[in-house]
Amino acid sequence: METWIILSIGAAAFQTLRFMLQKYLSMGALSAGGATLARFVFSAPFVVMLAIGYLAVAGTAWPGYPPPFWGYAIAGGLAQILGTWAIVMLFAERNFAVGIAFKKTEVVQTALLGLVVLGDRLPLAGVGAILLGLVGVLLLSQTPGRAGRWWRRIAPRPAFLGLASGACFAVSAVGYRGATLQIASDDPLLRAVLTLAVVTVMQSVTLSLWLHLREPGQLIRVATAWRTAVWIGLAGLGGSLCGFTAFTLQNAALVFAVGQVEVVFSLIAAWLFFGERLSAREGWGIALVTLSVIAVVALR
Repeated sequence: METWIILSIGAAAFQTLRFMLQKYLSMGALSAGGATLARFVFSAPFVVMLAIGYLAVAGTAWPGYPPPFWGYAIAGGLAQILGTWAIVMLFAERNFAVGIAFKKTEVVQTALLGLVVLGDRLPLAGVGAILLGLVGVLLLSQTPGRAGRWWRRIAPRPAFLGLASGACFAVSAVGYRGATLQIASDDPLLRAVLTLAVVTVMQSVTLSLWLHLREPGQLIRVATAWRTAVWIGLAGLGGSLCGFTAFTLQNAALVFAVGQVEVVFSLIAAWLFFGERLSAREGWGIALVTLSVIAVVALR
């Protein structure tokens, strides 16, 4: 099995663990913003130490960051903050597995963005795959208990949050891949670690300032929740390190395709840890979204 496939599966496993912990914290002690900050601020010290240690052990000189690196890194970092915030808010409204399935529309959205911005063409079968995903999203968007025809059962807020998170994660993946490729090194792990160190510190500082201004007291709550939050940071570090390294080795869309295994992991987690059960409609919706994403990537 190729290295980038193993790394993609590892990233999906770490991300499932991290989102589980964020859902847990957002259900009680922390707001969505606080749970998002915990992911970054408790990762930053570890990743900085890892970057310094890796350079020392490898005996490699610091390659530096060329100017284009910063544009990619800033765009990817901000998009990841927004995507994480949106998915944590979605967990408060829909069950865990459905939230992850919404997030997985990121690949379909990447294909659509490529068509609009870059003029990438999809065959007719590719358009069909995107429509299949749309049907899946519509199934997931319907709120249980609402009466009326199917379009009246769609909850705008969960649908918006889910699609927005997928779009933000798609932008962040492209930004991170672009950033890692700007670093002058043949070592994919070194490029991933150096990029991750810069991005995580930037995200921690930016979001801390935002919460200090907008949600007074939330920073203290994040600090007092450190026993759980530190594991969010470590899981986030593991997921990002696997994902960033995979992006240095392979196209981001293909990394996302393998990452669909996260939907399976989320189903298991929702059942074992949150006692959540999926309705038949939600199960079909997740299946259609997953099939759509795999098909879009295969037809690119």
